[in-house]
Amino acid sequence: MNINYIRISSEKHLGGNNMKGLFCQISGNELKFVNQETTLPEVLGSHDVRIHVKACGLSPVDLKFLEDVGLQRDAIPLGRELAGIVQQVGPKVTFFQPHDEVVGILPLDSVCSGLSDVIDMNEQYLVPKAEKLSCTSVAAALEDGLRAYSALHTHARMAAGQTLLVADGASPFGLMCIQLACYHGVKVLTTSHSQQQHTFLEQLRPSVVRVIPVYKNPSELLPAVMEETGGLGVDIVVDQGVSLQEKEHREEQDKEEGEEEATFHLHKHDIISLLAVGGHWVTSHQDLQLDPPDSRLMFLKSASVSFLNPQVWLASSSQQGRYLHILRDIMEKMSSGILRPQPEEAVPLQEAAAAMEDVQLQRKKKAVVEM
Repeated sequence: MNINYIRISSEKHLGGNNMKGLFCQISGNELKFVNQETTLPEVLGSHDVRIHVKACGLSPVDLKFLEDVGLQRDAIPLGRELAGIVQQVGPKVTFFQPHDEVVGILPLDSVCSGLSDVIDMNEQYLVPKAEKLSCTSVAAALEDGLRAYSALHTHARMAAGQTLLVADGASPFGLMCIQLACYHGVKVLTTSHSQQQHTFLEQLRPSVVRVIPVYKNPSELLPAVMEETGGLGVDIVVDQGVSLQEKEHREEQDKEEGEEEATFHLHKHDIISLLAVGGHWVTSHQDLQLDPPDSRLMFLKSASVSFLNPQVWLASSSQQGRYLHILRDIMEKMSSGILRPQPEEAVPLQEAAAAMEDVQLQRKKKAVVEM
């Protein structure tokens, strides 16, 4: 899909509190980023909190997912991970009061963009921000922290003494997985996609067991894992995409040779081969297909695979308490230094559309806007 962005204002002025935010509109095969006005109600909802946004994280928009769950609209609000200060609370709000610092992720059906100066959110989607953390650092790390918790706790049920392979450990999500796993006594292996990433990962503290430089020779991944685990394989694999065909895998290897830092996806057969008996594979690949020989190998190992989609926390209220507990724990672990995301340089609001384009086209893993 070709992506162009333009900046316009809504022609409708509906009264009340009009706030501009960044939205995306689909027009043919183009995705346009548009500045558009939304209207906040004069009277807050009973459980709503009005927030002055200080920072907002930008992540890629999964248009197919929104379409599948019936949330595809003409204008999709952008910027959902936010941090800010409470301005006003509804009459039945019990957890917050004006001037509290809060963080949260806008629900999927929100009509507001996180890149608005002021937004309204239900208190059930918010948790207090730790005092010692900046708004930009929190907004940049919130979604990756949620993904790491979902992968390692909810899906893999990690436990001390297990072994874990994290693909692309220098990415924001990979780094969160490594730090969270090390804290719980898990032995971590990871892959690097450039010399710079390799050096960074080897200097991490607490340290990983082994950094495997797949950018040099991808075929060394399986032997390296087996050598490090005494031939047993790893208990958990967390990928960030999968190569399904051998041709696709070779093309990625060739691309690696021509670029300083490219994305290398593990091949599905390699992942299954390096799993230990009873191992668990957590995948972010939406269209994963296992051939009969792959399924047979999974059966022989009594291994399992699950799909990582952290959006489901906000698609249903059945796990709301658990979701808020995860957000609070992310705040606590970031405040105590257990989770230490790489600092993300904030961009000004005027450059939000350009930053969103970079994120959507995967030229950048993450972006954070300072309001």
